[in-house]
Order: sequence, then C-alpha cells, then structure tokens
Amino acid sequence: MTDQQRIDRIARHLHDAHARRARYENLSGDNALTSIEEAYRVQIALNKLWEGGPKGAIVGYKIALTSQAIRDLVGVDDPCGGAIFASAVHQSPATLQLSDYVRLGLEFELAFRMGKDVPAGAEYDAESIAPFVDAAMPAFEMIEDRDADYSSLDAATLVADNAWSGGMVLGTPSTAWRGLDLATTPVSLSLNGETEVAVTGAAMGNPLTSLAYLATLLAAQGRSLKAGDVVMSGSTLATRFAKAGDHAIYSVEGLGSVEMRVA
Repeated sequence: MTDQQRIDRIARHLHDAHARRARYENLSGDNALTSIEEAYRVQIALNKLWEGGPKGAIVGYKIALTSQAIRDLVGVDDPCGGAIFASAVHQSPATLQLSDYVRLGLEFELAFRMGKDVPAGAEYDAESIAPFVDAAMPAFEMIEDRDADYSSLDAATLVADNAWSGGMVLGTPSTAWRGLDLATTPVSLSLNGETEVAVTGAAMGNPLTSLAYLATLLAAQGRSLKAGDVVMSGSTLATRFAKAGDHAIYSVEGLGSVEMRVA
C-alpha cells in the first residue's frame, strides 16, 4: 500500500463513520496518524469525498482552537482549519433541526467574505490580509463533534475529521467592518433571553489575525482562499451545546445581528 493509498483509506474510514452517524473516536491502530501534517492530508482527501456527494462544493473555511485553553486541552500549539460546504450554509433567521446532528454545538463569531483571491505561497498578518476582505457579518458556527469525549481528544484526529465543521448561519454582509477596531468591538449573545457580552478580539486578539492564520495555513498546503469564500474566524464565547427550543441572537456592534432557532 502506498502512502497516498493509506491516506485515502483513512479518509474513507472517516467518511463512512459520518455516514453511519457513529460516535467520534480517535484514529488508532493502522489508522493512527503520525503528525498534524498527515492529518491535513487526510482532511483534504475526506473533503474531496464529500465534494462528490450531497454536501456540495467547498464555499468557505473555519478556524478552530483559537483559545489557548482549548489548545492546551487538545494538546496542540496552534489553531487548526477545516472546510465548510454549500449544503451547510444558512441565512439568518434560520431554524436548524437538532436531529440533523449527532451533537450540535454553537459558536459565536465574525465571518469574513473574501473579495479577491488570496495568493498562495505567502504569509499573512492582520494588516496584509485585510485588503482581500470584502465584507464581514455576525455568524453562528455549527460544531458537529459527534458526541466526542473531550477528556481524551487526539489533535491529529480532530484535524483529519475536518475540525468538526458543521456549517454556519450568516447575518447580512457589511462593509462597515473597515471602520471598526476589531480588537475591541463589543458583541453580545442573547440565548433564550439570557445575555452574555464579549469583544471580537476574544478570537486571537483580532479576528483578522485568525483570518491571516488560516490564509497562511492554506497557502502552505497548496490551497488558497478565493473570492466569495466565507471564513469563520473563531468564537468570542464558549461553545454551547444546542437543545430543542433554543433561540439565539448574536450581535456585533456596528455590523448587526444573526438569529437562529433549534427545532
């Protein structure tokens, strides 16, 4: 078996586990991964399998593990990325069906829509990535962790499993982000009538820093962000596991709100 055949076999294993709605398990035995780099090769192969099915095309990406506390829990030094597919994109106000997920987590983020292709082969920071952004909008990210046991997570498996990407609910795109200090812009979450506040900078100090990290990561893998791609930049508040009847409104000062319900 060649190295690529092994990568493809592991990707098929994960593809079939999702199709069966199996509980998340760390890859082990012959499927155990040796590095994060290898995990991304599996993720790319898994995404290619999904692109050929009902998930549709890749229309964006997410960045995960933006919190140092979460990275410490998982045992990695850096955030990670995953793809988002067309079938998992919803517009606000949206109603999600809890039964569509093994276990649905919700995160509360700023999403960026790219206005231009981002050249591969370069490193980016918050300042150099900003000219490639067209619009920003408040958004919910859906996390599909398949009922994972957080006490024994394997970082490479999480990366290979597309960073638990479950989709997104998007608010109205706005160009007003250019006039905001994204390190300090206030945000608020109303969940079932209870309110919590934070700032956009809770995602890596500035969500543009998250975006730059993802652009650099993709470039190193021979991939790149394209015009029209939407990128989730990391949650400003702790993940909440959804329950039937939940009603959430997430607001970013100066950029509006996004709303969803869970049925």
